Amino acid sequence: MTATVIDGKEFAGRVRGQVSDHVARLKADHGITPGLAVVLVGEDPASEVYVAAKHRQTVEVGMASFEHKLPADVSEEELFAVIDKLNADPAVHGILCQFPVPDHLDERRVVARIDPAKDVDGLSVTNAGLLASGETGLVSCTPLGCLMLLRDQLGDMSGMDAVVVGRSNLFGKPMGQLLLQENCTVTIAHSRTRDLADVCRRADILVAAVGRAEMVQGDWVKPGATVIDVGITRIPHPDKPGKSKLLGDVHFAGAAEVAGAITPVPGGVGPMTIACLLANTVTACCRAHGLAEPEGLTA
Repeated sequence: MTATVIDGKEFAGRVRGQVSDHVARLKADHGITPGLAVVLVGEDPASEVYVAAKHRQTVEVGMASFEHKLPADVSEEELFAVIDKLNADPAVHGILCQFPVPDHLDERRVVARIDPAKDVDGLSVTNAGLLASGETGLVSCTPLGCLMLLRDQLGDMSGMDAVVVGRSNLFGKPMGQLLLQENCTVTIAHSRTRDLADVCRRADILVAAVGRAEMVQGDWVKPGATVIDVGITRIPHPDKPGKSKLLGDVHFAGAAEVAGAITPVPGGVGPMTIACLLANTVTACCRAHGLAEPEGLTA
């Protein structure tokens, strides 16, 4: 068997197209422009690249982009003052603070300062609790992107066995909750799971998110399973000195011989994260104004 390769880049383009269409309708019908604010503390090169990509894509779909770049030595009080101002600004519907932040700042306190209704990263305790209880909130972008890919690939997932390898608050736990809402039978596995390979082999849906390059081997995969690889590890390129190569948590070549469908790294889950950030911003905007939410862009 040769697995279908799930093209996350192409699908993310479709999501951005849906967002763009909904933004245009909000402007034409209601005179509303969704706004996304990004706060960047310090000068981390990777974060600057990521924030630039968010700004570019936000503008491309017709939304307003508000960037706030703060020095690395900014105090918590000064950072919170910026967040408080954004919380109160009706033109801002989504807020995120780009992580990591300098060591003197507590990421948990930063997330807690953001209004949960504008927490488009879906990281707050409030939004995590809403998801866990089956209520309406904002869902963390990467799990939401994985859910969209799975819905597109599989349709109805009721009764399927799903295994999520990884139990982080950022991904593993919300991914498990989303799969439960799709009526899957869900196992969340982790580093202390006994017979991890055997647990993975029973999965109709296998989601790997542990950050260990190529940990999941081809013989861990059930024939015909759908495999979602969330991991990204950068290693020196074996054939190009001075260059790097990205690897996922799944041994792609081995798994692709067994699986029914699989996401590659890069080009799989990664492009979905910013696309879902834009989708969450539109959703937050619609909820703030009591308007119909965009179909297919929420959990």
